[in-house]
Amino acid sequence: MITKRIIPCLDVKDGRVVKGVNFLGLSDVSSPVKLAKFYSDSGADELVFYDITASVEGRALFTDILTQVASQIFIPLTVGGGIQTLDDFDRVLKCGADKVSVNSGAIRDPSLIGAAARRYGDQCVVLSVDAKRVDGSFHVFAKGGREDTGMDAIQWIRRGVAEGAGEIVLNSIDTDGVKKGFDLEMLAAVCDAVNVPVIASGGAGCEQDFVTLFETLPKVDAGLAASIFHFGEVSIPELKRTLARRGIPMRVLD
Repeated sequence: MITKRIIPCLDVKDGRVVKGVNFLGLSDVSSPVKLAKFYSDSGADELVFYDITASVEGRALFTDILTQVASQIFIPLTVGGGIQTLDDFDRVLKCGADKVSVNSGAIRDPSLIGAAARRYGDQCVVLSVDAKRVDGSFHVFAKGGREDTGMDAIQWIRRGVAEGAGEIVLNSIDTDGVKKGFDLEMLAAVCDAVNVPVIASGGAGCEQDFVTLFETLPKVDAGLAASIFHFGEVSIPELKRTLARRGIPMRVLD
């Protein structure tokens, strides 16, 4: 059985890790370099680094901080934020990223997914989707969750996988930072639509939320969270031991 993954997320703004609720009300947390090393040492399976204002500010991702983060960790690193072209893929991969996450750039130019998959391989291309309920359906939002594209999220995810995306990160804006559990309804719809790994993001508030996620939706490959790890509300080693005791396959450090 494939091991499930626990993935901390660093939302970086102006060189600092920040966290908000429903993508709003950002507050300062810590240094991304310091947190990255802590999570690598704590047994996290991967790390996600998002430069969360790069797209809306129309600038390139902060590569100096990214390079420092990559130098401190020994686990796979996924990087996103302001990824608009193949040159952006090349730049962050040279900084030490293992995978590149595209969101607004792919919405603007869907051919970017296929072009990147052909050059770097499907496994390198992660389609990150910020989705929210609008009039009873799931809509794709762009520019850090600020702009409703009007696109159906499930159809967009299907298209992204057909273009060559090797992994999906589903960020539910409805549950982001609320700590009431993952968006199981939205995740189930995505898992039924595609056959690539799906990472659940948004809503984790306690260990039980991860247990519920993996027991309810065994197709989900990973659980991603930020604030509960940043503020020590949930310990990654303890979480993984809890999941392993429930029969959920985990990589657990001795």
